[in-house]
Amino acid sequence: MSDPDWLTWARELQAISQTGLTFAENHYDIERYRAVSLLAARMMAAGSGRDLAAVAELFDRQTGYATPKVDVRGAVFRDERILLVREATDGGWALPGGWADVNQSPAECVAREIAEESGFTARPAKLVAVWDRSRQGHVPPLPFHVYKLFFLCDLLGGAARPSHETTEVGFFPLDGLPELSLGRTLPHQIERMFAHRRDPSLPTEFD
Repeated sequence: MSDPDWLTWARELQAISQTGLTFAENHYDIERYRAVSLLAARMMAAGSGRDLAAVAELFDRQTGYATPKVDVRGAVFRDERILLVREATDGGWALPGGWADVNQSPAECVAREIAEESGFTARPAKLVAVWDRSRQGHVPPLPFHVYKLFFLCDLLGGAARPSHETTEVGFFPLDGLPELSLGRTLPHQIERMFAHRRDPSLPTEFD
């Protein structure tokens, strides 16, 4: 599975423009890169049905060398059940996690996200997978390229406590998963978490 061509092309044009504007000094080059950014915004707005001005503003806020964004997810088990949180935004369930924060390592980020979203404390023990979101089949697609890091974590303590981002917290067996938030977590990803839980010798997976 992959994102539609128009989204891939718009992202690439936006990245070329963003990186070009970071280093361009010539007035004419700057104008050309701005034109490329507007073209990318028009392409994305047409493909997604979003407002052109809103997409253009989103692109304008991006500065510096264009790189993928990083999402971290934690797989925490209690016996043969995996920890999931119900997202307040769409009502679907997901592995706790979110965007990686500046000045924190990926392991620190996932431990923080687990605590904030579920109330449980956990220690990352293994990097299970580094997956390209665009190749995993997540819906809906996002305007920027994303890498997703999945960690197998040891449960240390705590108690179920929803947050402003989550409405419920629970542990679920593989054959009894609730409706998932497919923009965040997919069924086959949870299956791989169970596989690594049962066989820690499995190598880290990546695209």
